[in-house]
Amino acid sequence: MEISGVISAIVIGIVIGVVGRLVVPGRQRIGVLWTILVGIAAAFVGSGIAAAFDVADTKGIDWIELAVQIGLAALGVAGLDRAKARR
Repeated sequence: MEISGVISAIVIGIVIGVVGRLVVPGRQRIGVLWTILVGIAAAFVGSGIAAAFDVADTKGIDWIELAVQIGLAALGVAGLDRAKARR
C-alpha cells in the first residue's frame, strides 16, 4: 500500500468511526480520539475482509466494503463503551 493509500484510509477511517458511533444507539462514554482510532482500525480491517471475499474492487462505490467497515466500527465503539462502563 502506498503512502497516499494509507493517508486516504486514515481520512476514511475518521469518517467511518463517526458513522459507526452514530449507528450505535444511546450515549457512548468514549472520547473522540477513541472513536477515530476505532474508525481507522475498522477501515483497515474492513478493507482486508472485503478483499478476502473479493468485493473490494467494484465499479463505482464499494458499498459492501463500506458496510463492513461501518459495521466493524459500530462493534468497536459498542465494545469500548461496554468496557468503559464496567470500570
